[in-house]
Amino acid sequence: MTPENFPEELTESHLRTLYQIAQWINSSLEFNQSLNNAIDAVMQVTRAERGFLMVHDESANRLRVLVARGIDGATIEREGFSTTIVNQVVQTRKPILTNNAQFDQEYTGAKSIIMHKLRAILCTPMMVSNRLIGVVYVDTAMKAGMFGPNDMSLVSAVSGLAAQAIENARLYLVALEKGRLERELQMAREIQRGLLPQQLPAMSGYEVAPWWEAAREVAGDFYDVFLGKEGTLSTVMADVSDKGAPAAMFMAVTRTLIRSHVYADESPVQVVTRTNDLLLPDAEQNGMFVTLYYSEFQEGGRSIHVNGGHNPPLIYRRLEQKASFMPIGGRALGWFPNNPVGAIELQLDAGDIMVFYTDGLTEAENPSGVPYGEHRLAEIVEQNADMSGEQVRDAVLHDVAEFCAGNPPFDDMTMLVVKYVG
Repeated sequence: MTPENFPEELTESHLRTLYQIAQWINSSLEFNQSLNNAIDAVMQVTRAERGFLMVHDESANRLRVLVARGIDGATIEREGFSTTIVNQVVQTRKPILTNNAQFDQEYTGAKSIIMHKLRAILCTPMMVSNRLIGVVYVDTAMKAGMFGPNDMSLVSAVSGLAAQAIENARLYLVALEKGRLERELQMAREIQRGLLPQQLPAMSGYEVAPWWEAAREVAGDFYDVFLGKEGTLSTVMADVSDKGAPAAMFMAVTRTLIRSHVYADESPVQVVTRTNDLLLPDAEQNGMFVTLYYSEFQEGGRSIHVNGGHNPPLIYRRLEQKASFMPIGGRALGWFPNNPVGAIELQLDAGDIMVFYTDGLTEAENPSGVPYGEHRLAEIVEQNADMSGEQVRDAVLHDVAEFCAGNPPFDDMTMLVVKYVG
C-alpha cells in the first residue's frame, strides 16, 4: 500500500502509528511470526477484546483461522467469531463496521453475535493485487461504539500491509523450498552420473552403443553395462517409477543389488528374483518400483534374457532381414514377492542386433500428439542394420528427432544397442 492509497481520514498521529505498525509487521520473514505481528498490531490499535486473522486457502476455497488472540495476548479458541460478517466481507471485498451488533437489524438472529454477546465488530479484507489473502476480524463485548471511523480506516490500511507481509512470507518460503529442491536435485544428478558407466567394457564379438537423455533434471531411467565373473557381458535397462532424488537413490540401490548378485555368480533368473526380494521392503514403504530388463551375453553369440516387467527389446535377425520384439514377461521389481520371471535363451548370429530401450523413446510424440511407436523403431533399425552399433543408435536418434519435429520429450529417453559381429 502506497501513501497515496492511505484513507484520507487518517490523522498525522494515525499515520505515524501506521508506519510504526508497518515496521513491526515487516520485521520478520518467518510466516507464522508475520501473522502474529499483524494481529498484534490490529489488537493494539483497536483495543479489541478478541482478534482473528484468517487466511484464504485457495485449494479448499475457504478461510482458515491461523491466529486467534485475546486482549492479554493469549491464544484463544478459533471459533466464536461472526461468520455472517466474515462471509459478507469475503463476498464484497469491503470492510464492515457495526458498533452495536446486538441491535443491528442486518445481523438479527446471528448465532455467534447472540451467544458471545458481541457489541462492536470490525472486519476488513486483506488484499494483494485484487486477490483475497484473508481477513482481519476484531470484536468486543465490553460496550457499544468501541470502534470509530478512524479505526476502520487504520485497520484497513494495516490489513493491506499485513496482506503484503503474508504474501512476502509466502514467497520467501517458496524461494527457500526452491533452493532446497535445487540442492536436492544437484545431489541426485551427481548420484546419477556416478551410476552410468563411465567407460564401456569391451567384449570380443560385440558392439555396444548406449544413449541416455533426461526429460527432467533427474531422470527415472538408467542403464548399466559391465563384465561378469565368467567373462560374460551383463546389460541392464531399467525405469524407476518416480523421478528426482528418490528415484536416483532407488536406482542406486537397484544397480548395486544387480551387480552384487552377478558377481556372486548367480543365474540371470536368480539375479532378478533376489534383487526383487531385497527391494520389496523399501519399495513398499516409499511406493516405488522399477521395471528392468537384464541380459547376459557370452562369447559365440549365446545370450540369456530376463524381463522384469519392462518394454521387450527389439531383435533384428540378419538372415531374415527382419526386426521383431521379444515376448512380454515378468512383473516390475518391488511389487510382489516371488516374482514370476523366466529366462529366454537366444543364439545370435553375426549381424544380429538387439535394441533395449525405455518407453520414453517409443512414446515420444510429434506436434500432433502421435507417438513414435515400435513399428518406426523396427523400420529404422532394418534400414540401417548393416551399420555399426553406434551408427544404428545414431540413426534411431536422428529418426526420433526428425519425427518429433522439435516437440520436447515428456519422458526420459534411454537406449542400448548391442550388435553381435561374430
